[in-house]
Amino acid sequence: MNVIKWYNKKMVKLTKAKTFQAYLDSCHRRYSCVHCRAHLANHDDLISKSFQGSQGRAYLFNSVVNVGCGPAEERLLLTGLHAVADIYCENCHTTLGWKYEQAFELSQKYKEGKFIIELSHMIKDNGWD
Repeated sequence: MNVIKWYNKKMVKLTKAKTFQAYLDSCHRRYSCVHCRAHLANHDDLISKSFQGSQGRAYLFNSVVNVGCGPAEERLLLTGLHAVADIYCENCHTTLGWKYEQAFELSQKYKEGKFIIELSHMIKDNGWD
């Protein structure tokens, strides 16, 4: 059974017969979970490649799919105090990074509602030449 839903102004097909819930459009460059290949984000949703995760370099995304969110907690990060929630792949349950729930410094407010995924947990998939 397939269901069509809108994700960031694009249609995606949700299905119960496949391994993961949301499949991003096959004609776009995308990022997938390195452990199970679940789709995570379109390249169009990439905001910055200049972030640091807890275990190395990370990318900041505007939106993601096939990702679950844990409880929010306050953490002192390199750029100040933030309320963040760990995010994980809904398919293989690997912790991928975090979601910025709240930034306490005015200059960091642009991060609220955005997602960090560490490079060690994702691969470039489809359309990268």
